[in-house]
Amino acid sequence: MHAFDILGDPVRRRILELLADGEHTSGAITEVIRSEFALSQPAVSQHLRVLRENGFASVRAEGARRFYAVDPSPLSEVDVWLDRFRGFWDQRLDALGTELARGKRASRPRGDGQADRPAKGI
Repeated sequence: MHAFDILGDPVRRRILELLADGEHTSGAITEVIRSEFALSQPAVSQHLRVLRENGFASVRAEGARRFYAVDPSPLSEVDVWLDRFRGFWDQRLDALGTELARGKRASRPRGDGQADRPAKGI
């Protein structure tokens, strides 16, 4: 499966979000997913299997419990694909940063106790 096929499913994305915070037992994952998506335990297990078999999650056994963790390596495929579009975001984020800095400067009190006012037309 392609990385975007895996990430295209909201349940699998949510599981990865949970795992991004650290290792979780399959029971803890199932509890969250069942409450948020009203899925059965076997359905959650199926999503965990897809993540595991496609390299997005690893599992380790400790007694009867299974601990899942995110494996970031397949996400590099997504990162490479997104890299082509970062230029669009970077320009806009840089412009936003400039405007925020201007706003902070304009709202700082001047030496006379008054705040600087933005130029007309802004």
